[in-house]
Amino acid sequence: MKQSLFTALKGAAMGIAEVIPGVSGGTIAFITGIYQRLLNAINAINLGLISRFKKEGLKGVWISIDGNFLLRLFAGMAVGFGLGLFLITYLLDNYPVLIWSFFFGLILASIPLVAKQIKKWSISEWILLFAGAVFVYWITIAAPSQGTESLPFVFLSGVLAVSALMLPGLSGSFVLLLLGMYTIIMPSIKAFIKSPFGPETVMLMVFGLGLLVGLFSFAKVLSWTFERYKSQTLALLVGFLIGSLNKVWPWQEVLSTRVSSSGEEKIMFSKSVSPSRFAELTDNFLYGNEPAISSAIACMLLAIVLVFLMDRLSPKQ
Repeated sequence: MKQSLFTALKGAAMGIAEVIPGVSGGTIAFITGIYQRLLNAINAINLGLISRFKKEGLKGVWISIDGNFLLRLFAGMAVGFGLGLFLITYLLDNYPVLIWSFFFGLILASIPLVAKQIKKWSISEWILLFAGAVFVYWITIAAPSQGTESLPFVFLSGVLAVSALMLPGLSGSFVLLLLGMYTIIMPSIKAFIKSPFGPETVMLMVFGLGLLVGLFSFAKVLSWTFERYKSQTLALLVGFLIGSLNKVWPWQEVLSTRVSSSGEEKIMFSKSVSPSRFAELTDNFLYGNEPAISSAIACMLLAIVLVFLMDRLSPKQ
């Protein structure tokens, strides 16, 4: 029972993370020690289950895909995603510096935990770490594009979003934001939750199909790289985490805004600045110009302590 609750809570944390552009559910999976177990469970869902079903029935299939683990994890993710859509977005709108400080601490603390899994650092690991950091940093400063409700593009967005979800340091929500699809998909999900089978249902079904295709295909790629090039893969993921720190830096200067489908003004693009520069800003939408350094550092430290506690309590995969 205790282990089931922990798995559901980890799923909830992943679900919350995926609502927020810049925070990765893959990072949470890494921090909590379930990343490779999740990949193995997803990869077990294949055509080979047909013969397993003929020989051992539903019970054999369920055991093969680690069904209890997936059920608890995905149930937690669904709850966390719903919670994130409403509560976390509210907190980000009202306490952005403190909430982003907490996320910054989460990712900062996870970097050494992932890096320590690399037994030997060679030139290839250092090159991949640097390349991963530069690539994700570039993504964080890339300007968002305009989205579209074209179903082929909606499908592609689902594939790319779930691929990013599975990589620590890359956020599925942020990829949607870069594609211009965040303001289309998220309001549609909210509307669907409030009133199922509305006009957005077909689009969400196509998006969901893209998620499934991306999930199963990219999980196989990751499992293959972990099996054959584990140290290099981990080094690349550490680079992804380092590069993503720019996106979750608490002190942001808002450069442009957008109007959501509900008529609310939202941040479209911002850049990281120092706390002193932040204090000098005027008319800085949403963030204001109060750096709240002491409170921000306290939130970072709280997140760091939380990560190391999770690392000690979680089974190592």
